Amino acid sequence: MLVAPSILSADFGYLARDVKAICESGCDLVHVDVMDGHFVPNLTIGPMVVESIAKASTKPLDIHLMVENNSFFVDLFAPLKPEYISFHIEEEKHPHRLIQKIRGLGIRPALTLTPHTPPEAVEFLLEDVDMVLLMSVNPGFGGQKFIPSVIEKAKRLKALIERYNPNCLIEVDGGVNDTNIKALSDAGVDIVVAGSFVYQHPQGITVAIASLK
Repeated sequence: MLVAPSILSADFGYLARDVKAICESGCDLVHVDVMDGHFVPNLTIGPMVVESIAKASTKPLDIHLMVENNSFFVDLFAPLKPEYISFHIEEEKHPHRLIQKIRGLGIRPALTLTPHTPPEAVEFLLEDVDMVLLMSVNPGFGGQKFIPSVIEKAKRLKALIERYNPNCLIEVDGGVNDTNIKALSDAGVDIVVAGSFVYQHPQGITVAIASLK
């Protein structure tokens, strides 16, 4: 299991410190939630802050766009050379075109599904992406309760991936902890995003990440 802690749960007054802490504690990716206040009812960070995160990080960035006008935001963040940029299928009118654009910029394209969107919605895009992110909470805020139906959704997605693109990874974001991680792994999930569980773990960040792995 790969672990991608979300910096949404970090202390933004000590952002560089908190990014370095997860990198030194064995994370695999640094998950960056970009929200525009339109697609979701929250506003987070822009390229200047993400540039600071990139400088502090020794692990690849995993940028999750929760925005309208995806292509505009891809242009903003592409110069930072993240490993992944994921965008919401619910917002994009021409997803295949945007996938090609992201890959053409040397970045791995990924699709994101909100809790209500079935995995079959991306069936005919799977051959062209490197990852699908399943939201296990409603996007917009950290610290929400895990939606259990994502486990069955991950199983259905895994079956589609094995048919169309076995190299495509499954990532799950929202309410992930050490009590549901085994069920996610059994469902075929490759990467988990965890924010509050990692940064607010009573025994510290290293123990939190190790418990997920």
